[in-house]
Amino acid sequence: MKKLSYATLKEMGYEGYLLENAPERILQFGEGNFLRAFVECWIDKMNEKVGFNSKVVLCQPIAPGLADMINEQEGLYTLILRGNENGKKIDDRRVISCVSKCLNPYKEYDAVLAYAESEDIRFVVCNTTEAGIQYDPSCQFTDVPAASYPGKLTQWLYRRFQKFGEVKGKGIIILSCELIDNNGKELEKCVDQYVDQWGLSDAFKNWLKEECVFCSTLVDRIVPGYPRNDAAAICEELGYQDNLLDVGEVFGLWVIEGPAWMKKELPFEEAGLPVIICDDHKPYKQRKVRILNGAHTSMVLGAYLAGQDIVRDCMNDEVINGFMNKTIYDEIIPTLTLPEEELKEFAASVTDRFNNPFVDHALMSISLNSTSKWKARVMPSLKGYIEKTGELPKCITASFAFYIAFYNGKDLTDEGLTGNRGTNDYVIRDDRDILEFYAAHKDDSVKDLVHAVCTNEAFWGEDLTKLPGFEAAVADYLEQIREKGTYEVMKSCL
Repeated sequence: MKKLSYATLKEMGYEGYLLENAPERILQFGEGNFLRAFVECWIDKMNEKVGFNSKVVLCQPIAPGLADMINEQEGLYTLILRGNENGKKIDDRRVISCVSKCLNPYKEYDAVLAYAESEDIRFVVCNTTEAGIQYDPSCQFTDVPAASYPGKLTQWLYRRFQKFGEVKGKGIIILSCELIDNNGKELEKCVDQYVDQWGLSDAFKNWLKEECVFCSTLVDRIVPGYPRNDAAAICEELGYQDNLLDVGEVFGLWVIEGPAWMKKELPFEEAGLPVIICDDHKPYKQRKVRILNGAHTSMVLGAYLAGQDIVRDCMNDEVINGFMNKTIYDEIIPTLTLPEEELKEFAASVTDRFNNPFVDHALMSISLNSTSKWKARVMPSLKGYIEKTGELPKCITASFAFYIAFYNGKDLTDEGLTGNRGTNDYVIRDDRDILEFYAAHKDDSVKDLVHAVCTNEAFWGEDLTKLPGFEAAVADYLEQIREKGTYEVMKSCL
């Protein structure tokens, strides 16, 4: 079978969109599955729909990477988007042709720096993982390259300043996709630290502030990546060998915090793509964390104790699905600031995503580190609901009891804390001090256990017994769980 290339596609009479030659206007630090299923998807479609006419130069951020494999396929790869959309099963395939090449900075850093002097380059995109945006004071300006990503970016931006510092409009728009709060602003802080540490000029500092834009962004798409189990069959069906197959869910959303003039330079809206450029990405992040992640965290522990194992099966259970929807529509959405219709539309997409027929999303994998997840994803909705109504939200309060019941394990080992579901054991995984706390309270009465959890300010950042009626309501739900099980408690909330 022939390897994927432009020549192979032409021989096959491929009728999809292909862009073989175009200016290289985007440099991207990160060549992994996520960015190739997310950013390149939107760039490729923007090229097709509105003639954006841009190629992306990839740069692998760490020494081991995919550069050789990407270059062997001339930057081409097949993106497969699978899932539900408006209740319909989708299995869409597209050859992505917006990538020109991939550079390895540990072998060819001069080539990376040379792009700083390109007339065409206007954008830098990055996803170097949460650990990527870190200031490492051991990095030196003379390193080839600097070990940290912010160090490399500072070196690259300084080279561009040297070339175009006197020319208006040649600054760079940086789109940070790492999964940390205010990713663009945090990256900018790291760059500023290197500017100071390396004694770079005030003129460079001013150029960064006046000519460059560091954009914080929200990224939202589940990307399982290379379909290892199905790859051979997929390639057989496609008619070519593609070693870079990439699989993502159908849903995708990119929210970019930046000035309004960027909409002309990045015409996502004109192309009808789910990419929003706005002056504040935080309400969209709050929507995702509270609705999507909050629905997961508030539902999965109770659903697991009720006998379910994967998210999709929960969506097909009338009681569990009803509990999740009541949590979202009646208790979470009223606490959010975006227009109600936008929130309901996003909530509807969550149901489609959870019901993805191609993804067996295990409840136990979602259960990892549920203590910090409940604090970040669910507690703000709990407090917001109380502030708005003066009452406790039934489902969210019950979900806290599900959390305690799930963590009420017996035996602490190196692997984790062992809990019990009927005749089966399961392993609770969280920070060690959290597991040790629950092990120490394993034989507490319901009242004592709930009180110990609620008053543990190390977990929640505050004493939850100060929320009127919360401790007593949680204890009542936990008593019901022990008597009837989580399924019956969910049913009672409807």
